[in-house]
Parts: sequence; structure tokens; C-alpha cells
Amino acid sequence: MANENPPLMQPLPDDDVIIVFRTERSAIRGRLVRMGPAVDTIISRHRMPDAVSEVLGQAVTLAGLFGSVLPSAGKIIFQTRTDGAVSFIVADYDAPGRLRGYARYDADKLAALAAEGDGSIADLILGDGHLAITVDQGDATDRYQGVIALEGTSLEAAATAYFEQREAVSTFVRLAVAQTYNRPRDGSLEPWHWRAGGLMMQSVQPSIDDRSEGEAETTDLPDDDAWTRVHTLAATVEHHELLDPSLSPERLLLRLFHEEGVRIERVLPLSSYCRCSRDRVFDVLRSFGAKELADMDDETGKVVVRCEFCTTAYAFELSEIDEPST
Repeated sequence: MANENPPLMQPLPDDDVIIVFRTERSAIRGRLVRMGPAVDTIISRHRMPDAVSEVLGQAVTLAGLFGSVLPSAGKIIFQTRTDGAVSFIVADYDAPGRLRGYARYDADKLAALAAEGDGSIADLILGDGHLAITVDQGDATDRYQGVIALEGTSLEAAATAYFEQREAVSTFVRLAVAQTYNRPRDGSLEPWHWRAGGLMMQSVQPSIDDRSEGEAETTDLPDDDAWTRVHTLAATVEHHELLDPSLSPERLLLRLFHEEGVRIERVLPLSSYCRCSRDRVFDVLRSFGAKELADMDDETGKVVVRCEFCTTAYAFELSEIDEPST
């Protein structure tokens, strides 16, 4: 990396971070995601089969890559619906840097795929369906939704097609999700933890928020040769490089783009979150009528609602819900 480029020399977090950068020589925009505890929390709480967990991890990583374009407020909802083994995925990015997600799957279809000996990510979402991306930048702006067909393709390919077909932006996306072994510490009995990583490169001009102080706005986009060169370099990234906790983001960017030079624009911390609460669930239940509530109670006579994102269960007595508002 060139010595005259000090921004890359600053220490960068190793995990749960989005690093927004651009190549110095060719002005190609890039985003690098590295996740450990954040994605492990999101995936592990659902206790799904590994193949489904990988799909969910990819969706959460994409939500982070997409969401990093937002300003200090806003939200992006990444959602798929298909007739494949994984029928529904949703991943939310809530600026700045909060992620959540869950997936629904058909156990019979998943077992059939496993019996065929083919459990790849692309096959799990194989079938008719769509990817919808909803962008909400806050109260002052209208929501925007883009939809693209999913026809037996991977989430990587679908994300690339979304930007190239819907936004007319040349895009490269590489995603990696896997379990890694960590020696148990502090009494932990679980040595395996989920990790995720992603790299996205785009041939677009830096936004006002990402432009360095004093840097003038231009109307020139990177030329085709520059995009081809950077795309070729980005495509050399291996899955294990995106996941390896011992490979720092600085070293990875140096390894990939040392011929180009890299300037760091922003560093965004990531965390898992959920918006559910007992009060919110209570307010929703109060909107139902007595008959509907009676149909929802379990064998103990309680109404139990479980959050699909964080799996927290909230139990209410029917008499508690029926009490008049104060």
C-alpha cells in the first residue's frame, strides 16, 4: 500500500465491522464485512440445520453490505420468498449497524436435498421466488422497494443482478459463512461459533458522506479497464480469507489491492439487536377480541408469543390482557 495513504494505517476492528473504502488508483467503491459474535448470536438462537444457517448468515451479511450505504438513520429490509427448501428469509439493517434476521424452511424438502447429496446454498433457494429490498431512510423520505426474480441462483448472484439490472451499477459480491472452532473459555461448553464475511465492489462515484474532506465532486465514473482490473483482483478473495479471525482487515485489503492503493472512508461497528419487548407484544394482543385471544391460549390457559427474530417467549394470562386500560 502506498506510504502516502495514511488512512489505511489506522487500526481497524477485527470483527463485527463494515469497512467502507475505495481504491486510490481506480476510484472503485468497496465494502468489507467481518462478523463474529454478532452473526453467531443471530444464527445460534434459531438452532436450525447448518445449511439453513448458512443461508441466513449470507442474508444478514448482505443486509450489512446494503445497509452501509445509509446515512446515520434509516433501515434496509432484505427479504426472499421462494418455493424451495428455504421458503422465507428476512434480514434487517437498522442504521447505524444493527442487524437481525430469521429464516423459515421446509424440513422435508431439506431432507430430500440431503438425500440427493446436494445441499449447496444455490439449491436451497432453488425454485420460483423473488428477492425484495426495501429502503427506508426515515420520516422525511418515501420508502423504496426493488424486486428481482430468484430462479435457482445463489444470494451472491441475486445481489449482483439486483444492482446491475435495477441500478445499472457494475457490482461484485463475495459472501462466506461457516462455523469455526474456538477453544472453550470462561466456562463455555460450545467450541463452534458462526462467522461471516463479505466483500462488495462497485463502479460508482463516492457519495458526499464518504468523500474525504475537501475532495471535489466529479462526474467521472471509473472506466471499463479500471473496473475490470479491480474486479479481477477482488475475485481472487477466498472464503477462508473472509472468515479467518487471524487475518486482519488491513492485511486482507493489502493482499487484495496492494497494486491499487486503498483509502478507508468509514468504519461502522455491527451488533445484533431486536425491537421486541413485553410492552409491544402486550399492545398487539390488546388489539384482538376476546374470542381470538381464547383461541390463542395454550394448555395452561396462557397466551404465549415468541419473537421470530430473537426467539424470546412472552407469556400472558388471559385475564391480564382483558384488563381495561388505565
